[in-house]
Amino acid sequence: MGDHRKNLYERYEPVRRYVEVAFWIVLMTLQAVFSTVVAIVDMRTRAVPRANWEVATWEGSSHLVLLLLVPALVAVEHRLSPLVRGHVLRFLAWHAVASVVFSLVHVVGMFGLRALVYAVAGERYDFGGWARQWGYEYLKDVRVYVSIVFGIWAYRLFVLRLQGEARVLDAPEEGGQAMPALAPAEPEGFEPSMPEMPPPAPAARPERFLVRKLRREFLIAASDIDWLQAEGNYVGLHVNGHDYLLRATLTDFLTQLDPAQFVRVHRSHAVNLGRIKEIEPLGGGDARLHMHDGTTVPCSRRYRDALRAGAS
Repeated sequence: MGDHRKNLYERYEPVRRYVEVAFWIVLMTLQAVFSTVVAIVDMRTRAVPRANWEVATWEGSSHLVLLLLVPALVAVEHRLSPLVRGHVLRFLAWHAVASVVFSLVHVVGMFGLRALVYAVAGERYDFGGWARQWGYEYLKDVRVYVSIVFGIWAYRLFVLRLQGEARVLDAPEEGGQAMPALAPAEPEGFEPSMPEMPPPAPAARPERFLVRKLRREFLIAASDIDWLQAEGNYVGLHVNGHDYLLRATLTDFLTQLDPAQFVRVHRSHAVNLGRIKEIEPLGGGDARLHMHDGTTVPCSRRYRDALRAGAS
């Protein structure tokens, strides 16, 4: 069912985080340098030019705070994506709120850095009025917010395509219904009562899933799934150190698994009870599950009772 040669995604995965961090650092650095050069050239045409170090401080502080805000935007994009049909207004409203918070943090952070640099230089940085300055900065920050979030979304889509979307090839078999037993013959003229029909047998759950990923097919036993994670319109199956993305919701896919073996432990996570190595209690009733594959899975207080019931 496929060889063990690593595909492009498997070769990229070990260095993925380093590439992502380096990309944003290089991008923000180049933008800061370019913006500084342009601003210095533009400053020479003004009636009251400012020193080069001041211009460099303005641009550098802005891009440094933007760089520090990238992880927060990644979390926001992951939280609010994908755009669900019928919830467009709510989706846009949440992004509007997030853009306001983004702008406030950006403005406060860069003004604070500028004030610090000016103080070291023996100068005083003039904010020029918070309300007026923030209104002006917000108009610029909205464009920056949209461009960064769009870039994160496009990159995440690229990684999904690079990783390959797995598709379940064999659908769960429907459980058959038992044939009712024949009633014994009754005397002539006797009005027989209607025999009780036995309840239909529950739908059979598949023991194995045949999935296709990157033009290769893999036979996955349901019992080999370590844990599952909701990822937007997908559910990620974590199996023996490998990840398989299926276009399904976590709730729907759990209906195909044995509820005595698989338990939801978080809004976005479910685990195979047999794969839990240790339960680490956290504050507030939450917990961290240490799995046999070396990974950790969050367990929220809301699902602790279900975990205890399943483990007992």
